[in-house]
Amino acid sequence: MRILFCADPMDSRTVDCEYAHEYEAAKRQGFEVDLISLQELLLGRGTAAVRRVADQEEEQQALYRGWMMKPEKYRLLDDVLRRKNIRLLTSPEAYRQGHYFPYSYDAVSDLTPRSIWVDAHELEHGLDRVHERLQTFAEQGIRSLLIKDFVKSRKHEWEDACYIPDMMDRGQVERVLGNFISRQGEDLNGGVVFREFVLLEQAAVHPKSGMPLANEYRLFFLHHRLLTAAAYWDELEYRGQELPDLTRFQEAAERIPSPFFTMDIARIAEGKWLIIEIGDGGVSGLPAHCDANDFYRELRARQ
Repeated sequence: MRILFCADPMDSRTVDCEYAHEYEAAKRQGFEVDLISLQELLLGRGTAAVRRVADQEEEQQALYRGWMMKPEKYRLLDDVLRRKNIRLLTSPEAYRQGHYFPYSYDAVSDLTPRSIWVDAHELEHGLDRVHERLQTFAEQGIRSLLIKDFVKSRKHEWEDACYIPDMMDRGQVERVLGNFISRQGEDLNGGVVFREFVLLEQAAVHPKSGMPLANEYRLFFLHHRLLTAAAYWDELEYRGQELPDLTRFQEAAERIPSPFFTMDIARIAEGKWLIIEIGDGGVSGLPAHCDANDFYRELRARQ
């Protein structure tokens, strides 16, 4: 299997500096590595994006490790690579399943905070539809919410564009939602997800944003089996903390229709562990606590 990394925006012959350690680790573990231009891809110039990737005589499989992109751009990448006889491990359909939270919600709904979502086109018709949908939470006695798009939150803007203390306060909802949408701008993915706020077992406060930090781990799954697990927050020291029994999360992973994805789990104040997020494995970052050499060594053994 080949690994595709993003090239430096200023030098197509050099890997993006944020992925340099992974690029070197993948080579050390015996992977063939290639560079693609994310900038060209985002501009819709698929052929130019993969010009440094050689045509293959026999079909080869490739794994993309790089920055996030919207599903339509990932499909373009898949199309141009197929012309070179290269097939992505994660198909465009599977990428959407792992990347866009609503597509995986049913598979993990018993292990994650309750959630509803409003598509982007619905938001164009005003906020009455949003308030109507939020009544589902009110009927369940839920008052505090978090918001994100189908992929990411603005958790480092906790009070302004992420956390809604009381969803019954329309002004509060509209302020936080308005901030979130305007700040996401063209980067808004799919729509807006409203999630039940669950109090996590707080371990610290983020030094810059003031966001509460919890004991959280990122699990990578390959072909529905756990590949690796690592502490999530760089800012925390996970002394004395151990991963919980992962049986329930492994069972949930078997229901995700993607060959390579991540599952972020965290301990809540009540002591239970919940799924915080599902993400595509190709565009999910390795936590600082995860050794890149170990990651690619295990990937090589399990491919």
